[in-house]
Amino acid sequence: MVDLSGKIALITGASQGIGAAVAKAYASAGAHVILLARNKRKLERIDDAIKALGGQATLIPFDLSDSDNIKNLGPLLQERFGKLDIFVGNAAMLGTLGPLTDISAREFNQVMAVNVTANFLLLKTLNILLKASEAGRVIFLTTGVDIVKGHAYWGTYAVSKAAVESMAQVYAGENEQSNIRVNIIDPGAVRTDMRSKAKPGEDPMSLPAPDDIMARFLELTSNDCQYHGEILKV
Repeated sequence: MVDLSGKIALITGASQGIGAAVAKAYASAGAHVILLARNKRKLERIDDAIKALGGQATLIPFDLSDSDNIKNLGPLLQERFGKLDIFVGNAAMLGTLGPLTDISAREFNQVMAVNVTANFLLLKTLNILLKASEAGRVIFLTTGVDIVKGHAYWGTYAVSKAAVESMAQVYAGENEQSNIRVNIIDPGAVRTDMRSKAKPGEDPMSLPAPDDIMARFLELTSNDCQYHGEILKV
């Protein structure tokens, strides 16, 4: 079991699904978790679950499409915590699945704003905090859909995840000599709301629950983690 006592972890999209499971897993391991998501009521439910586990959380209701205000997050966390040990960029929008040329420019920009631009801006504002950690850890999520060759009808989501993978690997390359380790997790098919929207005919009970796939998320936070710039399947 990874011991995260004394660690500060920020998880986006933490109000449900994989993000909520990561928050609970890290809190159970001893981390103080910072939960960022749009829905305050859902965040409060996860906070209750974390308290029931004996953990501690800070809630930040926030819309990641509000790119103008993301830059303020780093200074706020600097003042409160002085460092950030773990950043999990989990929040994402699925968008419309269908022919790429049928997607509106407005929706394309909205999905890219949440899935790509927000993560870029978060890295910018959190970079100094991650470097203040003894062992900064960054984890992004990708998809099992083949985004290297391109996957027809997966629209902006596939495009955005290809961009996230590239961005994570660029940031990893720039931190070869630092205390930061950056990796990407492909969680596979998991029982989430997004999965049910993407695969409406699938039996959700045939899939693992988010809580069942946490081993890899914990492994990548350890001080002796050797993975860096890699895409790892659960």
